[in-house]
Amino acid sequence: MTRTASISRKTRETEIVLTLNLDGAGAVRVSTGVGFLDHMLTALATHAGFDLELACKGDLDVDDHHTAEDCAIALGQALDQALGDRRAVARFGSAYAPLDEALARAVIDLVTRPHATINLPLNYDRIGGLACENVPHVLASLAVSARLCLHVDLIRGDNDHHKAEAAFKATALALRQAVALTGVSVARSTKGTL
Repeated sequence: MTRTASISRKTRETEIVLTLNLDGAGAVRVSTGVGFLDHMLTALATHAGFDLELACKGDLDVDDHHTAEDCAIALGQALDQALGDRRAVARFGSAYAPLDEALARAVIDLVTRPHATINLPLNYDRIGGLACENVPHVLASLAVSARLCLHVDLIRGDNDHHKAEAAFKATALALRQAVALTGVSVARSTKGTL
C-alpha cells in the first residue's frame, strides 16, 4: 500500500505545491518564505518520519498569515489523502517532547471528526518572521484539514522558540504512532469506520 499524496493549491493569496510520503525516511525540503514556519514544518515531517516537499509562494507583502494557514491546510489535505480509508492504522498517538526547559504533549486520534484544542501560550508577537498567533493556528488548521482530533498542551517553558518547537515535535511523534500500520485491515472503531 502506497501512502502518498500530492497537493497543488492556488489562491489569490498563495500558490503551494506539496508531496507527502507517510512511509518515508524523513527527507524534507520546505520553502515557504517564512524561516520559522519552514523550521516547524521541517521538524514536524522529520520527527514523524514523513518525506515532505513543500514549496509556497505567498503574499508575504501583506503578512505571514495566509502562507502559514494555507501551508497547514495543504499539508492536512495531503495527510488525509495519504491515509486513505484509515483502516489499517493504529489510530491513536500520544507523545511528550522536550526542548531544553520547554515540554509539550500532543495527543492524536485519526477519527474523521476534526477537532483541535491547542494550549500553547507564547509571550512575544513574533518568532523570526512568523507571528506567534499563527503557531497554534498552523496546528489547528492542520488538524481540521487532515480530519483528525488533536490536543496539544504546553506543560512548561520559558523561551517561545523552544515552546513552539516542542509542540511541533510532540505532534510529530504522536502522528508517527497514529499513522503506523497495524497489519489488520479493520478500522479500530466500534462503529466499524473512522
